[in-house]
Amino acid sequence: MSNFKIKDIPPYERPRERLIKYGPEVLSNAELLAILIRTGTKNLSAIDLAHSIINHKGLDFLCSCSFEDLSKIKGIGVAKAAQIKAAIELGKRLKGLRNHNKVKITSPKDVFELLGEDMRYLKKEHFRVIMLNTKNVVMDIKDISIGNLNSSIVHPREVFCEAIKRSSFSIIICHNHPSGDPSPSQEDIDVTKRLYEAGKIIGIDLLDHIIIGDGCYISLKEKNLI
Repeated sequence: MSNFKIKDIPPYERPRERLIKYGPEVLSNAELLAILIRTGTKNLSAIDLAHSIINHKGLDFLCSCSFEDLSKIKGIGVAKAAQIKAAIELGKRLKGLRNHNKVKITSPKDVFELLGEDMRYLKKEHFRVIMLNTKNVVMDIKDISIGNLNSSIVHPREVFCEAIKRSSFSIIICHNHPSGDPSPSQEDIDVTKRLYEAGKIIGIDLLDHIIIGDGCYISLKEKNLI
């Protein structure tokens, strides 16, 4: 373990100064994390601490861990954990803004590429509605419910209310399985069929239901369950 601090590094080699001069693209994952951490411990610099977290926990840990788990790491604590989680959430939201911009959905894979990276880390089931125009271009994406999927929570009224507000031509529904296995449950199938029939009555077609797992997905349309 090294005992030096960030201030002991020559100014031109410090992460923050390198970011300012060359841009964030040139920094390693550990250097980017060190900028958020700012200070280390008595025995570890911020960079050493960042390296230790990434090497032992993995970069995915920062997205998937709870605030409590992160804050318990020696040298992190409540304040630094809050900074890290806030930065990650902001990054997700900015990515979402870019992703929604004139994205055309032509296949279930397009939906997975749009939402998969974000939804694979969620600890609870999130049910989302993707609203499309006549050319299958994404108009908006809305969270409808959080929790286990069932017909009492995911009511057609809640789903199609948002679609009607946006004058959507059609919708795709999507939710995640925190277990990582996207295989549909009977409840998933029942809810899908109920929403499909409601869409036919309202005049807003339900095109598909995508279930997202850990790096994988299942389309109920492709499984002939719609």
